[in-house]
Amino acid sequence: MTKCKCVSCDCNIIHGENVNNVREVMLNDEILLDIADFYKALSDSTRIKIINALDNAELCVCDISALLNMTKSAVSHQLQNLKEMALVKSRRQGKEVYYSLADNHVREVFEISIEHVMEKKNAK
Repeated sequence: MTKCKCVSCDCNIIHGENVNNVREVMLNDEILLDIADFYKALSDSTRIKIINALDNAELCVCDISALLNMTKSAVSHQLQNLKEMALVKSRRQGKEVYYSLADNHVREVFEISIEHVMEKKNAK
C-alpha cells in the first residue's frame, strides 16, 4: 500500500486575522458559481477545439465543421453553448453567420492555458 503524499497541516491553530482578511475579499457565491460555469464551458474538448480555431480566425459553421471534421449540426450545438456562456460572438453577413471569440479575455485565458500546459510538458 502506498502512502498519500498530500501536504497537510498538523497544527490546530486558526490564524484569525488571516482568515478575516481573506473573508473580506472573497468573492460571493454567485460570482464563484459563474466562474465555475465558465470553466465548465471550457471543459469539453470539442469546445476547446472551436475556441482554438476561433483564436486564429473568424469562421462560419461550415468552416469549423470542415476544420474539425464534424457535422454542421454538432458544431452549431457547441457554438450555441459557447454563445450562451459569452465566450463567442457572431455576426451576420448576408446569409452567412461568422463566429469569433467574444473578447480578449477569452483569448487571454485560452492562450495562458496553452502556456501553462506547454510549460508543464516541457518540464517533464
